[in-house]
Amino acid sequence: ATETLSELSVGLDGGDERSLARLLVEQVEFADVVVLNKLDLASPEQRHAVEARIKALNPDARLISSVRGRVPLTAVLGTGQFNMEAATRRPAWVKELAGTHTPETEEYGISSFVYRARHPFHPRRLRDWLDARWPGVVRAKGWFWVASRPNFTVELQRSVNTWESEVLGLWFAAVPPEERDMDPSLAATLCGLWHDMYGDRRQEIVVIGVDMNEAALRAGFEASLMTAIERKHLSTWGRLEHPFPWSDF
Repeated sequence: ATETLSELSVGLDGGDERSLARLLVEQVEFADVVVLNKLDLASPEQRHAVEARIKALNPDARLISSVRGRVPLTAVLGTGQFNMEAATRRPAWVKELAGTHTPETEEYGISSFVYRARHPFHPRRLRDWLDARWPGVVRAKGWFWVASRPNFTVELQRSVNTWESEVLGLWFAAVPPEERDMDPSLAATLCGLWHDMYGDRRQEIVVIGVDMNEAALRAGFEASLMTAIERKHLSTWGRLEHPFPWSDF
C-alpha cells in the first residue's frame, strides 16, 4: 500500500502522489456506510478487529455485514444520507482535534490523543521516529515543523505504518508583515496560540489507535524534539541534515 496512485495509474492525474493506503483510509473516514464483505471467511476475533479499526477512523459510519457481496441495494444506493458538510466533520481525527471525539474504549479498545508542543522537531530524529513502528496506531494526522525548515507548515498523514508528509505553506509568523491578511477571526485564533519566539509554529498531531500505548507514543514524539542546548544554536538549524523530500515548494 506504499505505491502512489500515479504509479498505479489510478490517480487524479500523473502527479497524484497520494499513497494507496492514504486513499483507502480517507474513503473510510468520509463514508456514511461501510460494507464488511466475506465475513463467512473471518473468525469472530478478526471481525471484531476490523470493526474496531473502522470505528477508530469513522465512529459514525453505519456498518453492514455481507457474504459474497449480497447487500440490499436500498442500504447503499439512493439512501440520501450523504451530506458534504457532515462528511468533513465525520473523521475521528477531526473530532479529536476539535475536542468532540468520545473514544469507544469499552467495546473496541479505541483511544486517541492530540500531541502538542511548541519547540521544533529535530529533522533526523523525527524521520527515524516516523519510520519506526507505532504499535496499535490506526491513524495519525496533523501539522508539524522541523528546525531544518522552520518556516514550513508541514502536514503529516499516517495510516498504520505508512506515512507521508507535505508542505502546506508558511506559518503565519514566517509571512512578511506587508503580505499578511489579518481578518478578525484569524486574529482571534492567533492571539490564543501565539508564542513570543515561535509565533504560530507548533506541533499538533492527532493519534488514533486500538490498544495503543499513549505514554510510549508521546515519549517518541518528545524524544524527537530539539533539546534545549540544540535550540540555543539557532544559526546552525539550517545546516542540519534534512531527510525529507521537501526542501522547497
